[in-house]
Amino acid sequence: MIDPVKLAQHLLRIPSITPEDGGCQELIASHLEELDFSCERMPFGEVKNLWATRRRTGPMLVFAGHTDVVPPGPVEDWTHPPFEAVIEGDKLYARGAADMKGSIACFIAATTRFLHDFPDTPLSLGYLITSDEEGPAVDGTAAVLRELGTRNERFEYCLVGEPSSVKRVGDEIKNGRRGSLSGELTIHGVQGHIAYPHLAENPVHRFAPALQALVSEVWDEGNEDFPPTSFQISNIHAGTGATNVIPGHLQVSFNFRFSTEQTPESLKQRVHAILDEHGLKHDLDWSLSGLPFLTQRDGTLVRHVRKAIESVTGQMPSLSTGGGTSDGRFIAQTGAQVIELGPLNATIHKVDEHVAVDDLRILTEIYYQLLVNFHTDLMEQTG
Repeated sequence: MIDPVKLAQHLLRIPSITPEDGGCQELIASHLEELDFSCERMPFGEVKNLWATRRRTGPMLVFAGHTDVVPPGPVEDWTHPPFEAVIEGDKLYARGAADMKGSIACFIAATTRFLHDFPDTPLSLGYLITSDEEGPAVDGTAAVLRELGTRNERFEYCLVGEPSSVKRVGDEIKNGRRGSLSGELTIHGVQGHIAYPHLAENPVHRFAPALQALVSEVWDEGNEDFPPTSFQISNIHAGTGATNVIPGHLQVSFNFRFSTEQTPESLKQRVHAILDEHGLKHDLDWSLSGLPFLTQRDGTLVRHVRKAIESVTGQMPSLSTGGGTSDGRFIAQTGAQVIELGPLNATIHKVDEHVAVDDLRILTEIYYQLLVNFHTDLMEQTG
């Protein structure tokens, strides 16, 4: 059997800052090939991707994750070097410990144990691993799925190992995510001397009432599964740097995190209507990074995951669609049921990112029980 902690340390000692993989996927493939997985390397641009499958007669459950990590920041700020994977007390410190090499190690340990215990299972298994989740997310999971689509390769279920837990492992799982729509807005005015405002047109002043309207707008009330759609300004810039010049242009960056109550088109229409109502001369460029998705709470995947967590921890997890985006947004568009389940998210992207050693063992047990639940269900269906 595989020790998930030791495997996690091995992966964490590889400094795979996005979009680098550094050999992580070859290490993963070496374990999976011993389990009779067919491993296909699918590089796109600078990004490495691994698509590994063990096809049998039953539906396929895919474990999805990423080997790339965000930069550690100033190394001197860390208690332990970010790529030494030091265990101190009950914590494993390293960049990527929680997000998300720890989960990948648990995937492999659970899969190894499951196939040892149930070598003839009809359950098909897959791994979709990328080195482009923390970066642009263009040549990673999305690119692999496009290629699989051209080959008519499908899978029914997917567990993404993103750190979903809040206070204890398995207390919360993501059965959906909000969509993300960004805008780059330019308000056009007329530049001039600040002492002669009648000869200029200040775009900051012109935009102020529209800004108030945008931030005051109630876009929707959300629903049973999603919080209300939110609108947030992230950057505003105007001016030449001189204190006596009225700017000629104002640049505004904003973002919507939107629920299934909205579509990108409905949000765009309402924003343009507000801007037009205030008579603003403007240009607006839109960028959609993900649509909202939802895996039904009474679906097969959610049911098996919740049962697995309850059997290991004794507590039923809550369902959530909050937080940022993940590669689940691409996978859900294929029609697969998708959930996210991983370790605590309290230290992700922070200095001294870490995961509790015991949590890796608990997570491995949950993943194992999930596989057993699928296997048992399939055996009962076939009589």
